[in-house]
Amino acid sequence: MVTAVAVAALLPCVIQVMAQGPAPLGTPPDIEGLWLNDTMTPLVRPPGFADQAFFTEAEARDFEADYGRRTRARGGAVELELNSDEFEPGHLLSDLRTSLIVDPPDGKVPALTPGAQRRATTLAQRRTDHFADGPEDLNLSERCLLHLGGPPMMPMPQNNNVQIVQTSDHVMILNETNHEFRVIPLDGRPHLPSNVRQWKGDSRGRWDGNTLVVDTTNFTDQTTFNGSGTALHVIERFTRVDDRTLRYAFTIDDPESFVTSWSAVTAMSKSAGPLFEFACHEGDHSMENMLKGARFEGRAR
Repeated sequence: MVTAVAVAALLPCVIQVMAQGPAPLGTPPDIEGLWLNDTMTPLVRPPGFADQAFFTEAEARDFEADYGRRTRARGGAVELELNSDEFEPGHLLSDLRTSLIVDPPDGKVPALTPGAQRRATTLAQRRTDHFADGPEDLNLSERCLLHLGGPPMMPMPQNNNVQIVQTSDHVMILNETNHEFRVIPLDGRPHLPSNVRQWKGDSRGRWDGNTLVVDTTNFTDQTTFNGSGTALHVIERFTRVDDRTLRYAFTIDDPESFVTSWSAVTAMSKSAGPLFEFACHEGDHSMENMLKGARFEGRAR
């Protein structure tokens, strides 16, 4: 009698599951949600660890402690209070690698090509000679237009939350900093024509097994990454490792700027949220003040 009652009670649930059927073959994993892209692991291997791909446990503790002291000294009393226990970026990656860069094996950004070196020198000289002549001379970050939240998406000193929204034919990636977002089609459409350029490039996605691969081209000359140019080609890979971890890897391919391609790997952790709105500086007052300061400095010469 008890068994019959139990079966009767479970029958609606069983029927519902059977009606839903098994998941379709090739269904991509769920990477939707809020993720925290913060780590203290540097992009480039620090001096003193030239031949060392991983920290020892003791070295890791010392590195994190030194980072905290440098952050607190730079930020003052308020920063000290905020960072007494935890601070952004979070902690070293769990495998204790000494750099996010995994290729080349030395953990360094490859050398710039002669053309990229000349471009960097020209840009630096113009920055010195014509800083804040007008709003257009300030970079996109100073104008609160873009904080280079990707691609590639690098950990920043703060505001490292990332929101991913996933549908059957698109993925949206939103970075908390400056609320930058990309809507990435997954339908196999080609990239935009080469004469159409965008600050964050033109992203196209596809699933490769359990990994979302995002291919981005068509950058402008205003979104350089470690010396890259308009030929920058970024390949990102998002892989759900477990319930709490999203592996994020990217490859930089720009033969006009780097002597070889290079790759880095990090990990994002699940975040409970909520995601608050980021404010760069209300009313762009900082840009106005930088322009005023430049005028004052010019009159003093």
